Amino acid sequence: MNQVNHGPLLRKLALIIIVMFGFAFALVPLYDVFCRITGLNGKTADRPATAERAVIDDKRTIQVEFLAHADTQMPWQFNGETQRLSVKPGEMRQVNFKVFNPTDSTMVGQAVPSVSPGTAAAYLKKVECFCFNRQELKAGESKLMPLKFYVDPALPDDINTITLSYSLYDITESKPAPALAQRK
Repeated sequence: MNQVNHGPLLRKLALIIIVMFGFAFALVPLYDVFCRITGLNGKTADRPATAERAVIDDKRTIQVEFLAHADTQMPWQFNGETQRLSVKPGEMRQVNFKVFNPTDSTMVGQAVPSVSPGTAAAYLKKVECFCFNRQELKAGESKLMPLKFYVDPALPDDINTITLSYSLYDITESKPAPALAQRK
């Protein structure tokens, strides 16, 4: 009776499984980078746009809606002063968001933006945004956080409404991310 040695085949299959497992883990950060570059899935840039912009398009008005909510694990109160704003493409505008830490300890929060429709993310240019930095609030402290932005006049004509949504997360226990630490 002939014995077939399956050892080399099993090693090759195990190696393939390990490589596939590693590739699956690598897809998450690669997808995030891809979304930030292309604006896919409503991801916006995590750094300021230049204040230089095209001439204001007076023939067109875009409705920009603002949503704000804190994660269920974040006890802060977080909302926007403005819920909806009419904007001419190219026109610089500023809105404020309010945040309050009702706890008895200092906490750190990070806002994560998302834009809908996703294709509009590449055309919403944030010149100044509280989402670029971590927000530290002492116990009982409140703060106004500005967002200065404009809509690029190259926004496709079929988009008349842009929704900018912020989710606020508790990152008090997190170690500083290299990208955030470099901006301080």
